Amino acid sequence: MAGIGKGAVFEDLLPVMADKLGGDGLIRELCNGFQLLMDKDKGVITLESLRRNSALLGLQDLKEDELVSMVKEGDLDGDGALNQMEFCVLMFRLSPELMEDSQFWLEEAVEEELKQN
Repeated sequence: MAGIGKGAVFEDLLPVMADKLGGDGLIRELCNGFQLLMDKDKGVITLESLRRNSALLGLQDLKEDELVSMVKEGDLDGDGALNQMEFCVLMFRLSPELMEDSQFWLEEAVEEELKQN
């Protein structure tokens, strides 16, 4: 799914964001993106809210089938919508380089934790 529509934008931008913001900053930005895309009444990203709000994140060129695929790909619990965790997982999955970097971050965090103890 990494190749869907503008998915390449995430592949290019998420690692750069991670380098600049660090892990915590990246998660905060993903949460902000979720807030922009979600249906305010339901608290999740629905296909309709994704259609309506995708231009806010520069995704206005995504076709209908790409939006549908995005929701289906990220919908881990099968409810037809994306909660915040599903959205963040999807964004990481759309960025293979970021997934590779996450192993390094985990090892670094564990090493730092061991030093402090």
